[in-house]
Parts: sequence; C-alpha cells; structure tokens
Amino acid sequence: MAGKLHFSLVSPERELFSGEVDQVDAPGSEGDFGVLPGHAPFMTALREGEVRLFVGGKVTTYDVRGGFADVTPAGLTILAESAVEV
Repeated sequence: MAGKLHFSLVSPERELFSGEVDQVDAPGSEGDFGVLPGHAPFMTALREGEVRLFVGGKVTTYDVRGGFADVTPAGLTILAESAVEV
C-alpha cells in the first residue's frame, strides 16, 4: 500500500477527525466497506455502526448514526448525523 488516505469525519456539532490514515472501515447502507489510499470514487449512505480508523497499527473507533460517505481522489469524507469516539 502506497501513501496515506486523507480522512475527515464531521458531525453537525464539530469536526471529530481530519488527517492522514492508512485505512477506514465504515457501515454502508448496503454493507460494510473499507477505503484504502487510491480507492475508486463513490458515495453511499451510512447506517448506524462503527467507523474504524487505522493509523500506524493503532485503531480508533467512532460510533456513527446515519449520514453519508464520499470517496474522491482527494480522500474520504464522512458527514455523520451523529458521531462520538468510542
């Protein structure tokens, strides 16, 4: 795997995370998915579940309740209806 993925997690209250990660796993409305650097662009709705960030062997987990995920060449942005760090 080459490079890092820029990831932003935003809730209505504030931005919870913005930075470079190795991988993000998220609960899509049609099933869980993972995003690595260089992933093909797509957009999907999110269901309730956990978003996991992988950075240098460390995993950080956020509980999300709905929202959208948008993968672009610039990275992944999750706009969550509600999100809190677990």
